[in-house]
Amino acid sequence: MDILLGQVLRFDGDPFAGGRAHIDEAVAIDGGRIKAVGPADRLRAEWPEARVTDHGRCLISAGFVDAHVHYPQTAIIASWGKRLIDWLESYTFPEEMRFSDPAYADEIAGRYLDLALANGTTTVCTYATIHPESVEAIFRAGQDRGLRLYAGKTCMDRNAPEGLRDTAQSAYDDSLRLLDDWHGVDRLSYVITPRFSPTSTPEQLAALGALWRERPDCLMQTHLSEQTDEIEWVRELFPQSRDYLDTYEAQGLLREGAVFGHAIHLTDRERARLIEAGASVVHCPTSNTFIGSGLFDMGLARQMRVGLATDTGGGSSFSMLRTMAAAYEIGQLRRDPLHPSQLWWLATAGSARALRAEDRVGNIAPEMEADLVVIDLASTPAIEQATRRAEDIWQAVFPTIMMGDDRAIRAVWTNGTLRSGCRSGS
Repeated sequence: MDILLGQVLRFDGDPFAGGRAHIDEAVAIDGGRIKAVGPADRLRAEWPEARVTDHGRCLISAGFVDAHVHYPQTAIIASWGKRLIDWLESYTFPEEMRFSDPAYADEIAGRYLDLALANGTTTVCTYATIHPESVEAIFRAGQDRGLRLYAGKTCMDRNAPEGLRDTAQSAYDDSLRLLDDWHGVDRLSYVITPRFSPTSTPEQLAALGALWRERPDCLMQTHLSEQTDEIEWVRELFPQSRDYLDTYEAQGLLREGAVFGHAIHLTDRERARLIEAGASVVHCPTSNTFIGSGLFDMGLARQMRVGLATDTGGGSSFSMLRTMAAAYEIGQLRRDPLHPSQLWWLATAGSARALRAEDRVGNIAPEMEADLVVIDLASTPAIEQATRRAEDIWQAVFPTIMMGDDRAIRAVWTNGTLRSGCRSGS
């Protein structure tokens, strides 16, 4: 049993819909679960034998949930000067070819998850490559680190180099085998993963739609309406479709549990259908600005499940703090500034909702999984001098959102185990 003392942040609901954040004094964890949250004296009296770690004025939050990642792009993050289609051809596809080597897949999987943990991220939803070995590598690495991890084999049967294409049948077969081997093992979940419509024929999308009907307990992830030239390409490839979303909808890939990355340039019909179907969309702000995609409409968060993500490596940071800052900046450009509580919600409970995991991660409440991050709200002199002037918790947190990095991460717990930082007993 461990009791952590500090400023414990929990949400009673979605701040986009009137929910509020609360600050408690302590959280008790045991056996991988949160046992209680509340006044320090009460928790210490209830569990006098517990180890107690006092984090002072640090913020104790649910670990960050990164809802859209390409872990195989770890080594090409911050590559210069390309938009989406050129990015894929110049950087992504050559790098993903290397994941046919299981040793290389293991190396990058471990490196990526260590970088994520160093930035306070405890749940990840990631694409792999077409190679089954790349899925197995990230699942093994996640297992070793006690993470809640969602991943899937990326499926592509056209408009990709030789060596990165599968077929409709092999995509179905490989995905089914990986799903059977890994889905529900420890804290791992398989995700059916067509990269996006331009790299999948209607036949492959239909095969993956059939698999999802057979195994409806998993998620499906893909991309939607990231850039305007991508949308034009989809229109040329799918002349029979009403719009980009219809390329998925027609093949059984639109319902609850669908997670669409980006979703920037939506038509009115697409917005209405996403909401009606109960799908999720994921905002990737550093990626959207870095490769020039556009400005996401956060008004969607008032109507449907919206998550937040780094989109490594089109996204230019492994940090969800930096991602929150970019989301704030995009909101300012759209004249819709986000409150710090909304930003923090998106990086934790909001992303958990987008992944249909809000009953397990993303918040601090009894019986939820004990994934926690301890945030130093005075991690640099610039942040400390801003925090010193704060009149409430959000004025204290906001400088860390805007200027914080991995130096702000004091400790990280996954599944009740301390993965980084220090523990002191009393």
